[in-house]
Amino acid sequence: MSDNQPLSADSIYAQKLTKVDDFRFDSGVANVFTDMINRSIPSYAELVKYIGLLAQRYVTEKSVVYDLGCSLGAVSLSIDQSLKNRDCTLIGVDYSQAMIERLSLVTQEYQWLHQFNSHVADIREFELQANSFTVMNFVLQFLPQEDREQMLQKVYSALNQGGALVLSEKIKLDNSQDDELIFDLHHDFKRSQGYSDLEISQKRDAIEDMMKIDSESTQLERLKSVGFSKVIKWHQAYNFVSYLAVK
Repeated sequence: MSDNQPLSADSIYAQKLTKVDDFRFDSGVANVFTDMINRSIPSYAELVKYIGLLAQRYVTEKSVVYDLGCSLGAVSLSIDQSLKNRDCTLIGVDYSQAMIERLSLVTQEYQWLHQFNSHVADIREFELQANSFTVMNFVLQFLPQEDREQMLQKVYSALNQGGALVLSEKIKLDNSQDDELIFDLHHDFKRSQGYSDLEISQKRDAIEDMMKIDSESTQLERLKSVGFSKVIKWHQAYNFVSYLAVK
């Protein structure tokens, strides 16, 4: 990534707002996204690194790899570095023009080892080619709940036999008391990252109407219902989990 692009600190919700608007992946968020997501999702950097390792197992020669909801391309970059000796094409898709523009900017001096194409599009409408590996890293949770199973069916249909989906999501725990505890523990984590109670509260207000999270049982049932033969939870930090689903 370009050394000319310093990491911008997230202070979007640091000041008291008279009205908290719905969260949007606009230019303001794109400019601080790396800082925001690493301070908001426990072990995010490690998860991205490990997705690259998973790609070594499932990406086949001369196949396509999808990073759906790619934001600034962290997953694509991890896979690109991990698959040094394998011929494949990486495709990143994000509905946010600001994210794709920022992705192009921060990677302008990066020498991709594989062909990488980025697209501004709604993943529900984007046509998927046959592929060996698809990643949806904290993306499905932003789709309307009624569209989620259909989106997973679309991903499943495009995967080659033996291919895999990595689906990372924030979840609700099935036990309500456990869910309340993990909710509080996550806020403790965010405070440890330097976020104030005001920032935590205003960010929650901004995002709660547009990010409806599902329970773990719902996540697993939905992945199995679309046809995946193997579904395992391979990574978890607090209430942020990642599932490996193999066709």
